[in-house]
Amino acid sequence: MLFIGANVKLDSLDIKILGILQRDAEQQVAHIAEQIGLSATPCWRRIQRLKEAGVITGTVALLDPRKVNVAVTVFVSVRTSTHTQEWLDRFTATVDAIPEVVEFYRMSGDVDYLLRVVVPDIAAYDAVYKRLISGTNLHDVSSSFAMQELKQTTALPLGYI
Repeated sequence: MLFIGANVKLDSLDIKILGILQRDAEQQVAHIAEQIGLSATPCWRRIQRLKEAGVITGTVALLDPRKVNVAVTVFVSVRTSTHTQEWLDRFTATVDAIPEVVEFYRMSGDVDYLLRVVVPDIAAYDAVYKRLISGTNLHDVSSSFAMQELKQTTALPLGYI
């Protein structure tokens, strides 16, 4: 059992609910309840508690990138020689203003920041790149184009709870 806050703990039924919702959040509560051996009302209460505790942070529709014309994935490694809060705030604002950047991480090691960008083609990436470098002073930017997606999931592993 894992405590996730004051008086909020996850048990095996909560973990099963989370696994089910990560695979398909559109399922009816009655169907989820049936899968875990509960009636609908206690299952619904558990889901509400998981939302209130911030374990479930939202429900979204996952789109096929090819069908919305952003099938090219680019991983962008950024190195900077400036490490001030002012610079980071400006860089973060620049990245936030670029919708094609779908993930943005501050890293340890040789790369300072890693971005995942989705675009329709190289020309569109070039436009993203120009917006990225115009907003801040960067020491080095390296782009790698994904040739083939071998695994992609939004489901988090639940075996550590």
